[in-house]
Amino acid sequence: MQGTVLIDATIGKDGTVRNVRVVGRPQMLDEAALAAVRQWRYTPTLLNGEPVEVIMTVTVQFVLESK
Repeated sequence: MQGTVLIDATIGKDGTVRNVRVVGRPQMLDEAALAAVRQWRYTPTLLNGEPVEVIMTVTVQFVLESK
């Protein structure tokens, strides 16, 4: 199955992903996309030199490759 899953996620002050929520998708790919995004780590976002939480939309694309 191929498709694109859109996920809203909160990136914490330490760069960890929290509060993930699917916002657009082919439903069969939800769990795989959420599991992948929960494992990711980001460089913390800085505001005036201090780390802050941010909410972002992540796009996870599943593509079948032909050999």
